[in-house]
Amino acid sequence: MSLAVVNTRASLGVIAPSVSIEVHISNGLPALTLVGLPETTVKEARDRVRSALINCGFNFPPRRITVNLAPADLPKEGGRYDLPIALAILAASEQLATDKLGQYEFIGELGLSGALRGVYGAIPAAIAAHNEGRRLILPQDNQHEMALLEQNRVWIADHLLQVCAFLQGSGELRAVENHHAPLGEPPAGDLGDIIGQEQAKRALEVAAAGGHNLLLLGPPGTGKTMLASRLPGILPPLTQQEALETAAIASLVYSPEQQAVNWRQRPFRAPHHSISLNALVGGGSIPRPGEISLAHNGILFLDELPEFDRKVLDALRQPMESGEITISRTRAKVDFPARMQLIAAMNPSPTGHYQGPHNRTPPQQILRYLSRLSGPFLDRFDLSLEVPLLPAGLLSEQQRHPAGTARENSAQVRARVIAARERQQQRAGKLNAYLSSSEVQQFCKLAPEDAEFLESVLQKLGLSVRAWHRILKVARTLADLNQQSQIEKAQLSEALSYRCMDRLLLTLHKNLA
Repeated sequence: MSLAVVNTRASLGVIAPSVSIEVHISNGLPALTLVGLPETTVKEARDRVRSALINCGFNFPPRRITVNLAPADLPKEGGRYDLPIALAILAASEQLATDKLGQYEFIGELGLSGALRGVYGAIPAAIAAHNEGRRLILPQDNQHEMALLEQNRVWIADHLLQVCAFLQGSGELRAVENHHAPLGEPPAGDLGDIIGQEQAKRALEVAAAGGHNLLLLGPPGTGKTMLASRLPGILPPLTQQEALETAAIASLVYSPEQQAVNWRQRPFRAPHHSISLNALVGGGSIPRPGEISLAHNGILFLDELPEFDRKVLDALRQPMESGEITISRTRAKVDFPARMQLIAAMNPSPTGHYQGPHNRTPPQQILRYLSRLSGPFLDRFDLSLEVPLLPAGLLSEQQRHPAGTARENSAQVRARVIAARERQQQRAGKLNAYLSSSEVQQFCKLAPEDAEFLESVLQKLGLSVRAWHRILKVARTLADLNQQSQIEKAQLSEALSYRCMDRLLLTLHKNLA
């Protein structure tokens, strides 16, 4: 036998296309040729495979070996093809006598001794193999993330010889057993640790209940970053399906050992403001996920918002609406999910203040500072709230009476958030932040006088139709938190109170007029 075919999987975003490793051995000068659009790391497999076979006691055929990775127009990268290439060479050279190769798919990087090493993107490959009705054989390094899958058809091995013995019927491989990972450690910090800022805590609860984007605006040192870091603690844990989606994305970036950590905790990504466009939205010749996709089903926190490059922020506008991002490159086009909740914090001016005795910045300079953020980008925040300096005497009062008025902790707020989310799921099957225009009309109906009131306020603030819909969604969430079926004027008024950026810009323009 001089021809052998082994099945494996490529890694292309959150999908894992099927790849056939075809090996043909013929007469000619000894050489190993790889074809089928391999990247540099794949081409280097010829040396890893040759050393692994020799060190495992096999003969490396001194003939012309052609390895085709089909389909030929699909880009391949990484060391994941080492194991299937080695098995195909052994089968084609009749050193591996088995008829089981077609029943399995193989993925794994080979060490020079024949030891198997973990690979990235194993979760999408396992799901795809299961859907094809084949078992997948993976390195032992990937067993922790594989154990998190509900339906498992994965066997693990730690050496090439172990795989060969199994295929020949003289050895066994261990099947990965599913186990439900613990919820992990709760997020650090509690909402009850924060002194004052009751309105900001309320806005945080509203954002958590409806999945709304939130912008925190205020002087330095008022607790904006601390508030944002408490948001994971009042969110419900990921469902099994959400956890699987999030883990599938993370498996493209993180090492396998990191996958089982905090399996059901929502991701919280907080990139530095010097981040590049590709690092935030994803990129590369074969696209990899960026921070926005790694925050899928979780939170993307952008601190010091005006310090981010404007082009980087504007690239978020489309994913914030659609919940996914498409990255097109010459050799590949990949769709990544990006259903995340955006939380941002910023100072209102270069000096950190825009009014009161601490303000030293003229209106023109404040407007120039705020113009770093485009209007369409700011329009995508459902809530914007000022986080002011604490009133005089509050901190000293806290020192005198540390066990004074009890503050709500994260667990108490989380219970209300979960109840509100359950109402939304029962009503529309989704959170209020993701309602379409037709669903807003269906589920966010107003009394005629309330609709006239809201429209008059929008006219005064110069807001868009998108702002109309976002205000209605926030009002719907407020009604859900109050366990009300109908939106009333009280909810509309509170939703309008979370538009501080619009009021700030309107005031600055009036002062300059």
